[in-house]
Amino acid sequence: MNTNEPRIAYYKIAPEGLKHLVALESYLRQCGLEKSLLELVKLRASQINGCAYCIDMHSKDALAAGETMQRLVALDAWQETPFYTDRERAALAWCETLTRISESHAPDEVYQAAREHFNEAELVNLTLAITAINGWNRISIGFRTVPGTYQPRQKSQDKAQE
Repeated sequence: MNTNEPRIAYYKIAPEGLKHLVALESYLRQCGLEKSLLELVKLRASQINGCAYCIDMHSKDALAAGETMQRLVALDAWQETPFYTDRERAALAWCETLTRISESHAPDEVYQAAREHFNEAELVNLTLAITAINGWNRISIGFRTVPGTYQPRQKSQDKAQE
């Protein structure tokens, strides 16, 4: 397996299809969920899926947004550490169960825990974020998007696009 070259330049081949995933990401940035929570969920799903490109991207984005190195390094063991809020824990559990849907089938207890910390709209938006990152993971892994070159957008760029 050559990990230095992508298999396909998918963004050039199917820009019309990808624009819908990009539009979903734009919606999610403005949906009201905390940026830090979204980055943790994206990073956690990417860890589970083994997506090197997305792990690189979302760890850099999280750090640029002010996340601590301690919380990022411990994310794979979030259940064993005191570094996350109850709301983050509920989101991470929901993320893990949906990312592993073929094994978990989204058990009621994980859903109920999420409902304790998220209203219906927030839970739908969180689920959309989990769906999106799992899609991106499959695209990046499948077409071997090369990690290491991604750089986070500058805060001034973020504000200009809001």
